Amino acid sequence: MTHPSHLRVGNARMGGWLPRDPLHTEQWIKKLKQKVKASPQPLIEPIAALQQMVYADPVLYANVQGMFAEAHFLKQDTPLDWQPEPVNFEDFLALLNAIMATAPEAYQTGAAPNQQPAGMIGFPINALLDWPMGTSFGYDVFSNALVNQQFKKILGYWSQFLVTPASRYVLVQDDPSSDAIAWLSATAQAEMVSVAQGALGQQPNPIPTDATFSQIFNCNPSDRYYGFQSWDDFFTRTFQTGVRPISAVGDNSVIVNACESAPLAVTRNVALSDSFWLKGQAYSLENMLNWDAYTPQFAGGNGATVYQAFLSALSYHRWHAPVSGTIKKAYVVNGSYYLENLWQGFFNPSGPDDAAPNNSQAFLTAVATRALIFIEADNPDIGLMCVMPVGMAEVSSCEITVQPGQHVNKGDQLGMFHFGGSTHCLIFRPGVNLAFTPYEQPSLNATNVRVNTQLAVVQPSR
Repeated sequence: MTHPSHLRVGNARMGGWLPRDPLHTEQWIKKLKQKVKASPQPLIEPIAALQQMVYADPVLYANVQGMFAEAHFLKQDTPLDWQPEPVNFEDFLALLNAIMATAPEAYQTGAAPNQQPAGMIGFPINALLDWPMGTSFGYDVFSNALVNQQFKKILGYWSQFLVTPASRYVLVQDDPSSDAIAWLSATAQAEMVSVAQGALGQQPNPIPTDATFSQIFNCNPSDRYYGFQSWDDFFTRTFQTGVRPISAVGDNSVIVNACESAPLAVTRNVALSDSFWLKGQAYSLENMLNWDAYTPQFAGGNGATVYQAFLSALSYHRWHAPVSGTIKKAYVVNGSYYLENLWQGFFNPSGPDDAAPNNSQAFLTAVATRALIFIEADNPDIGLMCVMPVGMAEVSSCEITVQPGQHVNKGDQLGMFHFGGSTHCLIFRPGVNLAFTPYEQPSLNATNVRVNTQLAVVQPSR
């Protein structure tokens, strides 16, 4: 196969989970390499187990080493300057091991006082695998169930650190000389305030133009850590009362936004089964819903409707009920963590795409770890619908906070993402006549829509 020799440097990194310019990511990897070299550490148990699993399987070992070699070879055909990123499995393990005792930084570039935002390294493991996961060998590696099981253990180990007070050093450790800006610095707070203020929704905007971080989010600014007990506590921070009002309380014809998120697509006439792994990335309901017993209810007629949106790194990461109704089922489906659509990596006909994990979001709805929350809406014109939060990359925990049989009101919390960024879908049965509120056209460059604001209106059945 012939590989294109050009790269669209600066592709949209949806949500800002990695810097827009991949050279900034490679600069961060170089810094991590220097740290490992200065203070090498023994591999933690789940990473050592991954090493032994790979070494014990000649085919898996060849594929793992092959994805780093293939990425190294193909990337040199792009205009990017070659920087020291993982070039083999052993190199990757040492860097992965170092990440286990760190929390995501609000990464910036340039020397103080002229530092400019470059995007955070919110997906540090994804940063190491950004190019290898876009190779043919990478596709084979990350579609391997045993590999994903082991990564789940590794991410679980890391999550144990991210919920401890030791992880909150990144909230206050301000080190411009190493490009690390504290999350609670004035610069980072201003970015988070801007994202919250700029979210679209019904008018008037509930956040005044002069609002501060502590007026938007529940916190204690008199405390050094603003009252946050860990990195995860900060990441899952909640809004102050009144910041995200619920649209049309008591009107069950109005559906509200389940997540603070930017619209990616509204797709109607979705089939039960489709070829989600191809370049077109069609939605495939059977795969998305994990062949749940409720799946046939989304078949027939003109097909189901799927609304998909993605979450910002600087935003709010909890899920809320888009409708009032009864929870029928709620559970997590285990899936892949670093698998991406092969046609969005080095094999993209338009050229190797540095934003491939983000551009694979439709594909990820069928293969990634995700939560399924089925709600029987009080409004019979909606009936059974599904809220499907989808974990991407480092998101090792989709926490559901509701139980089957529980009645929820529109705007009630359903759960949250921990430790990283994600996408989500709302799935409606055939025959549900939805008029989506046109804040702006869904796209890769869309703006956040406020959680709990009006998202769509359902028309009565004829």
